[in-house]
Amino acid sequence: MSLPVKSSSKEDYLFDLESERRVLSSMLHSEDACIEAYNALSASDFYSPRHANLFELTCSIYEREIRPTYVELLKEAHTLGLFSNPRDIEELKYISEHYIEDENILYWIKRVKDKSKLRRFEGFLRRNQQMLTENQDREVEETLLLAEEELTNLTALDHDDHIDTPEELAHLGYEEVERRFLRFKEIQEEHKGVIPLDGLPTGFDNLNHITLGYKPGDLIILGAQTGHGKTAFALHTAKAVAVDNGRNLLYLNTEMSRQQIALRWASILAGIDHDLIRKGDITETELSKVLNAYSRLRVSGFYSYPCPNLTPEKTISLARKFKAQKNIEMMIIDYIGRMDKMDPRLAEWQLLEQIVKTQKILAQNLGIAVICLVQLNPDGSLQGAKRMKNECDLMLKLSPLDPEDLETDENLKKYHNPNYALYIEKNRDGVSGKRIPIVFDLQKQIMKDADRRG
Repeated sequence: MSLPVKSSSKEDYLFDLESERRVLSSMLHSEDACIEAYNALSASDFYSPRHANLFELTCSIYEREIRPTYVELLKEAHTLGLFSNPRDIEELKYISEHYIEDENILYWIKRVKDKSKLRRFEGFLRRNQQMLTENQDREVEETLLLAEEELTNLTALDHDDHIDTPEELAHLGYEEVERRFLRFKEIQEEHKGVIPLDGLPTGFDNLNHITLGYKPGDLIILGAQTGHGKTAFALHTAKAVAVDNGRNLLYLNTEMSRQQIALRWASILAGIDHDLIRKGDITETELSKVLNAYSRLRVSGFYSYPCPNLTPEKTISLARKFKAQKNIEMMIIDYIGRMDKMDPRLAEWQLLEQIVKTQKILAQNLGIAVICLVQLNPDGSLQGAKRMKNECDLMLKLSPLDPEDLETDENLKKYHNPNYALYIEKNRDGVSGKRIPIVFDLQKQIMKDADRRG
């Protein structure tokens, strides 16, 4: 039996029949190869419909815990009334006899996967070319947004499916313990017992002490009720990271205009009441302070993108772009309740849960910290999706302090005039259940740790 004739058309670059045959053959000869291909591929990844059918048949046998072999595939095909075309049986026999088990199965899987991605990309280009010719009156912005969404889905972040072996995990564990041991010695000897941050500053000393900073790959959720400081918290964090420490950060805002965001910075950096700045009711001396404040912003790492039509796909696209171009270390989304919904048929909690899962994968794949601002209900519960808590590494709630608490809570009495608190509801890498008293100056949009008495 001879090898099927290989096409020499100009579209050869879109498929690799030999790689498809090698994957199928390996699945028939090796259980390990069967596991790898089953987890990594789908029938739609195969260019040849015949190969796709063989793959589906092999997987259906494997799912029933039967070892897929040439004989088992023939039996299954006969039962289902498949392989009516002699060419199907000829192809299966050729694959079984002419390709042997290949130790480099991951290479062949990647070849099949890569060609599948190229075909989807080619289809994307073809459809958009057709759309341009058939819908010439469509708005340019609408056309580009549709194309961007489809392309973002095409290049969606893949999960890291690497499984740590016992040896790798033991090695990693020892390295991590040793690193922390040496760091603690350095703290005692050189830093006088003050623990340095592992990640980006939070903007609050007490929160820094508990979390050791926002770390790459972390998903942080900050919840607050309407008008209780979500945006102020976001810009306070941005100040600590991008202005005070010069680290690059992307701020996605779904509510405010460019002018409103710019005006907020004048209050935060110059310490002038926001309402006075908004009205222009300031002195020449205060105007000079504002000018100096903006000179700090000018050399900072703060990048802002007002986007009232933000979607989960667009967050991926923007994060990738700014990671590549500006090497951002953090992204803040203010806030996810205003993001356009992926599927209007889903319940709100399902939509929010999917959004948060997307951001967690994004944080891990790009190695950045992502902060998502969410809305709290009047009773302090998380709006829409309690299960979002399961996806995040750190969950914080910002709320005003009850005057009664200030009079009765012995811990709060240790601080000078706190009016708000950050409650650590979840901390994957440390203690939770802590309440951090802070002072929130609503007029100046400034937050800080409450000072301890004495």
